[in-house]
Amino acid sequence: MEYSKQKLHEEKVFKDPVHRYVHVKDRVIWDLIGTKEFQRLRRVRQLGTTYLTFHGAEHSRFNHSLGVYEIIRRIVDDVFDGRPEWDQDERLLSLCAALLHDLGHGPFSHSFEKVFHLDHEHFTQAIILGNTEVNRVLSKVGKDFPKHVAEVIAKTYENKLVVSLISSQIDADRMDYLQRDAYFTGVSYGHFDMERILRVMRPREDQVVIKQSGMHAVEDYIMSRYQMYWQVYFHPVTRSAEVILTKILHRAKELHETGYSFKQKPLHFYSLFTGDVALQDYLKLDESVIMYYFQIWQEEEDGILRDLCERFMNRNLFKYVEFDPAKEYKKHSELETLFKKAGINPDYYLVVDSSSDLPYDFYRPGEEEERLPIHLLMRNDELRELSRESDIVDSISGKRRTDHKLYYPVDLLYDESTKKNIKRQIRTILELS
Repeated sequence: MEYSKQKLHEEKVFKDPVHRYVHVKDRVIWDLIGTKEFQRLRRVRQLGTTYLTFHGAEHSRFNHSLGVYEIIRRIVDDVFDGRPEWDQDERLLSLCAALLHDLGHGPFSHSFEKVFHLDHEHFTQAIILGNTEVNRVLSKVGKDFPKHVAEVIAKTYENKLVVSLISSQIDADRMDYLQRDAYFTGVSYGHFDMERILRVMRPREDQVVIKQSGMHAVEDYIMSRYQMYWQVYFHPVTRSAEVILTKILHRAKELHETGYSFKQKPLHFYSLFTGDVALQDYLKLDESVIMYYFQIWQEEEDGILRDLCERFMNRNLFKYVEFDPAKEYKKHSELETLFKKAGINPDYYLVVDSSSDLPYDFYRPGEEEERLPIHLLMRNDELRELSRESDIVDSISGKRRTDHKLYYPVDLLYDESTKKNIKRQIRTILELS
């Protein structure tokens, strides 16, 4: 029997706190899970620094990837199977793309990407197409199969329906991470009726649509996403940890560029510092490696790197105040001057951080991050864009919410062993008691 159709002698199951069980019957999926590139995802947290705010948020991208696979499996096997608009030959491709969609994420991925100008989707495709165990498994299905999987993840695959299952405004990726992140952080915001949404999903030529009767379940899903972003993903304490993490990486890079001699050579960072990151070097990076360096950098001679690592490792985070860059730029400039006079480097200790989210949008041609809308399938078989039917969704459509905060080390500002008067001026401006 050809490899793509091979089934395991007995179905394998993973016990899962969100979906109860993740079912694997296909030999290809089982072999992909066993590859070293996929197993690496066990060592990359799903929520980066969020564990410093919500102590249960220790779950990994491995958990999440299995969850996305399970949702897609249920859609293609239980909901779409037999419907004329669905090509069952796309089943295995959809399952593989779902399982592998986050394969290229690095440690503390989004902070890491910003500092070193990386793109996890680029590395996901590189792993799928490169000299890897994952590629060897996919290539056994067919010569062009790895290319098709990479195209689905890159959103360039010709069958847009398959792409929309994994990447759209109501996709398996979001449906899993909202519920999974809510479960592990202990909040209630991310819960919605996924069972109902799956039951009312219907395949169309270029995207998944939702039966009109399921509109209220979709409203609940969109509001869950909105709440999760502002209550969990953009939590100011989590952002404080990200600020410090980012500054550690910036400092290490700056020290390397100025010829600083580290007590222990940061071998895993060299390719990152030079901007020439080979795939095999990238695959050696996970959060255990990064945390090892943060641990030993607590004993470095450089005071800034040492202090920032101590803060991150021991959760001595920066405090924050609300800040409007448009209106308070003079205040920020004054604080920068005073920080320098106080001997506190503002490049590392006075940081404006902004969070922004657009919870739902309909298609606006030519705009950045064009989004395909969620369509409702009406009883007369007409398609209607969701916000045209839902007052709740209409109220937040196209409305980008942005939040700015100014982060600083409050302990240094209350240390009056040096520059006492200047630090008092800073505390007055920041309205600290």
